[in-house]
Amino acid sequence: MEGFSTLVSKSFSITGRVTGLGPGAERRLRQNNRHMVEVYFPGGLKRDGDGWKVSTRIRFIHARVRKLLADSGLWDSDAWGMPLSMAHLGGIALYTFSIRQFEHAIAMGATVSQEQKDSIVRIWRYAGYLLGVPETILFTNEAQARKTYEIGHMCEPSPDDDAIGVANAVFKAIPAMAGLTEEAEIRSFQMYAYRLSRALIGNELADQYNYPKTLRNRTLVLLHYRLRNRLIRLVKGRQIMRQEAFGQIFESAQYDKGGISYNLPDHVRASQSSQW
Repeated sequence: MEGFSTLVSKSFSITGRVTGLGPGAERRLRQNNRHMVEVYFPGGLKRDGDGWKVSTRIRFIHARVRKLLADSGLWDSDAWGMPLSMAHLGGIALYTFSIRQFEHAIAMGATVSQEQKDSIVRIWRYAGYLLGVPETILFTNEAQARKTYEIGHMCEPSPDDDAIGVANAVFKAIPAMAGLTEEAEIRSFQMYAYRLSRALIGNELADQYNYPKTLRNRTLVLLHYRLRNRLIRLVKGRQIMRQEAFGQIFESAQYDKGGISYNLPDHVRASQSSQW
């Protein structure tokens, strides 16, 4: 959610990759999840690993989308700079994918050791290298990554209609990824996701995104989440919960029955492009 507050949201909005009609947002989220899984999977970042292949594929996709946006006449370079720029990717996205994500996990009750934090930094530094981030802005440690992230956000305007549309489109896709079909279940699950997201990203950004009015006390929301999970763990057992979580991770990372495609978009509008 925090990454969508930047001008990178305009590329998602213009292409309709997340905000367009159809299952675009769900498929996009599943692709993101797949990248996460493959990057962290043991051996995934070796030359023949899927983490290496997916990261390199994303680099080509970014280049292709930049070209499509430049040729479309829909992108205002003077006002917005370079679409899907390395400043956004290296300065903001890599941090949110790595350190920031695990800060949120810790807030929800996870335990992450210093060794694991250092490993996360190294993993995403290399992933960033594969994605094309120049070494001049590629972080080498957590403190440097945090500083670059903070400076990057200082340079960004407040979220506009495009950022609001992209951020809220994600919440429409979440119930489908969870396999929910009943309207009441979908609405309840969305509100649960909004409530938890507000607690994690803070009321200021949540209000800028026009989140629904939910409980604003971060401490109470996260305490409820942790107690709820602890109760489920007592009932089911830690091992069963881990197995279920592991299965959910892989389920949310599957998006094409034929496996990972190496096709590239051929139209700036996702709805008019061949599937990729």
